[in-house]
Amino acid sequence: MFYYLSKILWFFIQPLNLTIFLLLAGLIAGMVGRRRLAVTGSMLAVLILALSAWTSLGAIMLNPLEERFPRPPLPQKVDGIVVLGGGFEGAINLTRGGYELSSSGDRMVETAILARRFPQAKVVVSGGNGSLFLDGEGDADTAPRLLGPLGVSADRLVLEDKSRNTYENAVFSRKLVEPKPGETWLLVTSAFHMPRAKALFDKAGFPTVPWPVDYRTSGKEGVGLFRDNAADSLENTTMAIREWIGLFAYWLSGRIDRPFPAPGG
Repeated sequence: MFYYLSKILWFFIQPLNLTIFLLLAGLIAGMVGRRRLAVTGSMLAVLILALSAWTSLGAIMLNPLEERFPRPPLPQKVDGIVVLGGGFEGAINLTRGGYELSSSGDRMVETAILARRFPQAKVVVSGGNGSLFLDGEGDADTAPRLLGPLGVSADRLVLEDKSRNTYENAVFSRKLVEPKPGETWLLVTSAFHMPRAKALFDKAGFPTVPWPVDYRTSGKEGVGLFRDNAADSLENTTMAIREWIGLFAYWLSGRIDRPFPAPGG
């Protein structure tokens, strides 16, 4: 139930969709003579879209998430690497059979690099199709086509293809791997996603070393207009809102212990 409610709620409140719904509401209000309501809805829609696409709001909201878990020194010994899904274009790869990377493709690139540095380490790719409305191939199904030619042999891969969200990433990966005391596992995901991911893996009883990648901010953007192109700014704002809502929702549901997890607890 949590999965379906979260997907449906997010469909309506993500900035672009919310803008469309407000414009539609304003249009309908205008057609039935509710001029004040029509103007209010339209103005709210324009304000949301302008803030999301033309300002540095998204970067400002993402930066604290990305700074929360700095990348540590690389351990001398690594027993395994867990990379979370989201690095591939699932809908394209489902039909074309390739390994097209998404904007979060750094997750897979870094995993391949780490796998070469630690040739004995297992590589867990955790991610099924997490979309409620779109068909797509899960990252665990696509990954062997990319990682294999890059030198990661099939016997090192542990493919978890059932998870639909980060909570299931953690729970299902732990069941597959059954990590032993004293083992060192790297957790690879986008830097803005690391606080929630690390807290969920800790809660599931899977100790990991956070290895953030896919940074979206420089930390020097500041407050301003037109600091980035509109499409990237809108994407940053959308990801930031989704991540902050996800943290709060997981905390309220008891799936993580703190609304803004930090290193050490």
